Amino acid sequence: MKIKGLQKLTLLDYPEKTACTIFTGGCNFRCPFCHNASLVFTRNGEDDIEEEEVLKHLIKRKSVLDGVCITGGEPLLQNDIEEFIKKVKDLGYLVKLDTNGYNPEKLESLLNNNLLDYIAMDIKNSLEKYAITAGINNFDKEKIKRSIALIKNSNIDYEFRTTVVAEFHTVEDFDDIGKIIANAKAYYLQNFVDSGDLIGSNLHAMPKNEMIDAKTRVKRYVNNVEIRGI
Repeated sequence: MKIKGLQKLTLLDYPEKTACTIFTGGCNFRCPFCHNASLVFTRNGEDDIEEEEVLKHLIKRKSVLDGVCITGGEPLLQNDIEEFIKKVKDLGYLVKLDTNGYNPEKLESLLNNNLLDYIAMDIKNSLEKYAITAGINNFDKEKIKRSIALIKNSNIDYEFRTTVVAEFHTVEDFDDIGKIIANAKAYYLQNFVDSGDLIGSNLHAMPKNEMIDAKTRVKRYVNNVEIRGI
């Protein structure tokens, strides 16, 4: 595992759990509003945290932590993520995965092997605007649709979420987003915040009234819709 960061304690990243968060390096998207640009463009071997160091921390904190969040970057780019999660599960931890959903094959393997307890998948935009929002060419929307279906049909907890950026999203886009995640358990709109570590620049949050309108549109398709960050 190419581990680039370890937050030893979080009460926010794993809903209703005390957890730590592991940050992996590298991503197959180039979202201009990504708040972890340094993780996206990381180099192999540069500032890596040894897997053994992370596992030792987990052993030490077994009486305090309930779960482990694995985020990035994009964790499913890691060739050995399945083996790493098995080690974490063997220690008795719950595992939450953050993913962009662009590797449904690996996601399916993790689900089939009962290695995940919670999934948070980013929904970048409507399918028509996905490529420009994700910052990639030759975008395959079927991968996104397949990951959504896998998650919705799984027997674990999950959420879909969208970071809302005024330059990339309109209120109308959320009608289409609602359709592709229809009947999901939970969906969150997260208003953009400039972390100071972005890929792009000159980006802004969507106004509060438009966020509320976007929420109303998604609720036509998903019962549990909330807004984070306003």
